[in-house]
Amino acid sequence: MNFEEHAAKPLLKAAGIVVPDGGLAISADEAASLAGKIGPCVIKAQVPTGKRGKAGGIALAATPDEARAEAARILQLEIAGFPVNSVLVEQQVPIKKEFYAAVLNDSDTKGPLLLFSAEGGMDIEEIAEKHPDALVRLPIDIREGLNRKAIESALPPIDGVNREALVDTLEKLYEAYIRNDAELMEINPLVTTQDGRVIALDCKFSLDDSAIRRHEELARSGAPDKLTELEQRGQDIGFKYIELEGSVGVLSNGAGLTMTTMDAISHYGGEPANFLEIGGNAFVLGKQALEVVLGNPRVKSLLINFCGAIARTDVMTGGVLEAWDDVDPQVPVFWSISGTGEDEAKAMLKEKLGTAPYPTMDEAVKAAVEAVQ
Repeated sequence: MNFEEHAAKPLLKAAGIVVPDGGLAISADEAASLAGKIGPCVIKAQVPTGKRGKAGGIALAATPDEARAEAARILQLEIAGFPVNSVLVEQQVPIKKEFYAAVLNDSDTKGPLLLFSAEGGMDIEEIAEKHPDALVRLPIDIREGLNRKAIESALPPIDGVNREALVDTLEKLYEAYIRNDAELMEINPLVTTQDGRVIALDCKFSLDDSAIRRHEELARSGAPDKLTELEQRGQDIGFKYIELEGSVGVLSNGAGLTMTTMDAISHYGGEPANFLEIGGNAFVLGKQALEVVLGNPRVKSLLINFCGAIARTDVMTGGVLEAWDDVDPQVPVFWSISGTGEDEAKAMLKEKLGTAPYPTMDEAVKAAVEAVQ
């Protein structure tokens, strides 16, 4: 779950990190009123996506009238598909130097990772490309946490910076990450001022979806996911469907098998058209699942991959075949079936469609990929 800046910054403040004074406005007049209280300010579009500045969603204002005009303009924008319904009005900060800092889940080290760069104010991808030597990567043992000595050793020499305040802020950033079960806690830019203060001018926070039940109150301030029409249909039915840009449709049981199937499609040179986690519910949701997957016009082949353990493959296969005539797939379909009930499933498949599953998942994947090339 992603959070807009105005909802993420209080988490930094609660951890002891300095953030600018400001407030949320849903109208141009409210923005002008806030500007009258805090003086020269920054008007920021509140949407759960990056690159707001490049889209015209961030502006400086010296007076309440300027704040009103800029807020009125920004509230008319749509950024990355998200309409701007509110703006954050914050005091301007005299910036001496900008940094990038983040703590995130790292798949390589299977734990938290601290990222830091003395080149802030740009996307992390730009930093990695243009200034790779300036990007500090500090893996964190979650059992031991992040200590000041490790941070101090990892940071490069930086002239004119209150190093103690910087280290303290990075230590608190990790505390905020842990306390809020974050997948990502990012500050960009993190700035130092002429008087030596270290201030977080922005914050991007992503909450681990698995931890929502532990943070129900916090989750209420999260930004709702922007769903495509097919994703909304899947959600309404009760399964997790994510629409992707590829052309090989995927219908399989269980999140792990689905991810493995998608990886195999990519490995053999294809691109998956979707993630669909249907679990063992293919018997009762087979028709809806087929309709959602095949409702994506980019799908040029369909890969059905069932692996039975607790869920029986013959039951899942039966659910899909029962819906077959109603849905009437118009793309080539490739089957992989293994595990509990596979003999019965293969017999059902032969009787209904006069076909057989491929001997291995890899062979089915290769065939599905080749069908769209």
